[in-house]
Amino acid sequence: MDYRIGMRLSPNIGGEGLEYAANWAASIGLEVMDVPEWNQDIKETLDRHGLIVGSIDGRGAVGNTKLLSLDADKRKQAVSDLKEQMSEVAALGGKVLFMCLIPEENSTPRSKSFELWKETFPEIVAHAEREDLYIALEGYPGPDPHYPTIGCTPEMLRTMFNSIPSKHFGLNFDPSHLVRLGIDYMRVLKEFGEDINYCHGKDTEILQQELYEYGVLPATFGTNIDFSEGSWRYTIPGHGEVDWGKVAIGLEAIGYKGPISIELEDHRYWGSLELEKQGIIKAKQHLERYFK
Repeated sequence: MDYRIGMRLSPNIGGEGLEYAANWAASIGLEVMDVPEWNQDIKETLDRHGLIVGSIDGRGAVGNTKLLSLDADKRKQAVSDLKEQMSEVAALGGKVLFMCLIPEENSTPRSKSFELWKETFPEIVAHAEREDLYIALEGYPGPDPHYPTIGCTPEMLRTMFNSIPSKHFGLNFDPSHLVRLGIDYMRVLKEFGEDINYCHGKDTEILQQELYEYGVLPATFGTNIDFSEGSWRYTIPGHGEVDWGKVAIGLEAIGYKGPISIELEDHRYWGSLELEKQGIIKAKQHLERYFK
């Protein structure tokens, strides 16, 4: 197997500008870059450095989205804005739109957000089909205490995919979120294999001492580890619980053709340009053991 390995932009690398980030990514042998938006200038920058665009963040569809607002007028406008972006992305050859569906109001129950989603998304998925775009849902559960994101558990994913069946509406397979939630990531890969439109290279370590202290609840008095709520922490691949050899075999078995995109959220490789570079390089080296 030979999968392309890429990266999402981390704060300090991205903060140097896309020209710098693309040049550095290409210099260490990365082949793909995820971007927060897509236009002719960004396309030309990636082309200049021999990089392929990976996922593109859906405008207004990452984070607290008005697509799931309780206000009908806001939902209508959000759908219109997203469809406009989808057409722009498709015109420039983009293929994968990344979405993380956290409701505008974090306290909105997931059951309510699902009902709102059923109103807004048929039109969005139909537009993706017309433009030959692929929507990849991110499985981040959202902020505590409500964890309101829809699309982060098998229960919800199964219901969503049954409600709007389309190869253009699928999953960003990121095992790090599944590990922290106690969900069998290989079982998810097998059950939802035909729905996987993208893949993140990110891991999670379960912190056993902290698991004893807090259980699965967030630490009452906080934690001094970034990208953690207490009993787990996000890591680069190879520093957590995920067996990337099994993931590679599983992705090959389902016929996945996309890249493995490193998403750096690891407190050991955070806070400076050099640390972020070290984290990306170490993640790439570990993933290459299984995907190259």
